[in-house]
Amino acid sequence: MESLLPSADAQLSVFDSSDTPGEIKKYIQSNAKNDPRFLELQTFLIDWINTELKEEHIVVKSIEEDLYDGLVLHHLLKTIAGMKLEVEEIALSANSQKRKLGIIMEAISQSLQLQETDLKWSINEIHNKDLLCTLHLIVALAQHFRPDLELPANVGVEVIRVEPNRSGIKTENVIEYITGSRDGDAKSKPDAFDHLFEQNPEKVEDVKKAIINFVNKHLVNLSLTVTELESQFADGVILLLLIGQLEGYFMNLSSFFLTPGTQEDKVHNVSLALDLLLEGGIIENPINPADIVNGDLKATLRLLYGLFLRHKRR
Repeated sequence: MESLLPSADAQLSVFDSSDTPGEIKKYIQSNAKNDPRFLELQTFLIDWINTELKEEHIVVKSIEEDLYDGLVLHHLLKTIAGMKLEVEEIALSANSQKRKLGIIMEAISQSLQLQETDLKWSINEIHNKDLLCTLHLIVALAQHFRPDLELPANVGVEVIRVEPNRSGIKTENVIEYITGSRDGDAKSKPDAFDHLFEQNPEKVEDVKKAIINFVNKHLVNLSLTVTELESQFADGVILLLLIGQLEGYFMNLSSFFLTPGTQEDKVHNVSLALDLLLEGGIIENPINPADIVNGDLKATLRLLYGLFLRHKRR
């Protein structure tokens, strides 16, 4: 649910001068910083950076505290990308550090072929030691330059999204994912659906109809009707509501986007649903959230079939 004022726990009473109406900011909830999976990701990334920079005799102990001035980032880019930029080695003042970060960020955006709208970090956020944004940056570098690196999968953290506006401050609590599923996890051994699509494609429509009938039977109380599995489950909303109906618990509306407006919102919803299905033993192998969001019929059928098997007799 949305509120006009953020919780005291989030410590959001003061905004810096760069805040503008409508600008969304994200703050990690204090109690979420000790989540074991979140800490595991930080430890993994610190160990990776230290391994890469061993010959440089650089030791990182904290993601946000040791990367804010650009020194470590510059050396990391030289090591993993062979990229030597024309920047001063040690920048002492805040202005010189931001100038250095600007050059580094531009080089990263070009290498990763990212548009400004794709960035989950900024110069100010990195320099201000924003842990969430710094983690997004390091994960993006690792995934691009070291694709074989097995990052901890599906790591998310509870954040409070804050949007200042003319009438006050709008806030909401969400789970933001920093890493997704591993490709290897999503591409496990061939299953019944792989064989169905390859050997009996003519029967796919029959399976779709059976799943649609099952889904609509359990969505009737919500006055919802599904006719297209690929498109109607792509944003995760109906999927989460269906899981709530079948598993008998209330889906807190503050935990997901009821009207997702971006690709990130949709991935968040689907990732949350997949986590619930994995934890409940309804699906055995992780599914890449992007496959569902992109309307992959096989992936969508695979997860809905897990619900069908669990609840088909109800």
